[in-house]
Amino acid sequence: MTLVKICGITNWPDAKLAMDLGAQFLGFNFYRKSPRHIEPQSARRIAAKLPKDVAAAGVFVNERADVMDSVGYQVKLDFLQLHGEEPPRLVTELAPAYGIIKAFRVRPGFRVTALSRYSDAAAFLLDGFDAKKRGGTGRGFDWSKAESAKRFGFVFLAGGLTAENVGAAIRAARPYAVDVASGVESSPGKKDPARMRAFFRAVEAAGPNR
Repeated sequence: MTLVKICGITNWPDAKLAMDLGAQFLGFNFYRKSPRHIEPQSARRIAAKLPKDVAAAGVFVNERADVMDSVGYQVKLDFLQLHGEEPPRLVTELAPAYGIIKAFRVRPGFRVTALSRYSDAAAFLLDGFDAKKRGGTGRGFDWSKAESAKRFGFVFLAGGLTAENVGAAIRAARPYAVDVASGVESSPGKKDPARMRAFFRAVEAAGPNR
């Protein structure tokens, strides 16, 4: 089955439900302008309860390396997700200590060859483009871009995914993982149990990701 990352976790009940349903990654958003923002101390209390087979990822946007490293150490993050215009050198600097997920917002004219500059990234996340929002936009894009991006490494597919379309997205792109936030929420930062369960059922029904 395609792996699942539930992003925008702000509370323990949502984290536990995500894990119970089979999520392999939980995302904590440390970008202060996000409606899903969480303070490091709150994220740490949740992350401390995660089993070893569930990875904690911290989402940052154009943040300094020392700030990300400080939060990563405090929360005990496994991955740093860079969702801004971070240069390759920043990925190289942080990669020895964390798995780096470099995110790209896919707009018209986007070229997947941009990924080739980030050879030290552990994975890439392709998200829908919104001029104001950084992640959790609910906007989709041409899934064939994710299929093409796989030649550069592991791909997380995000952007407008819901229980209704995630199966088609998986069949079109066969990504390493799918990433969802707004598509399983009742409000920003609060997951909807019914939507969560429906999403996981749809992912499982889509079959293997290879």
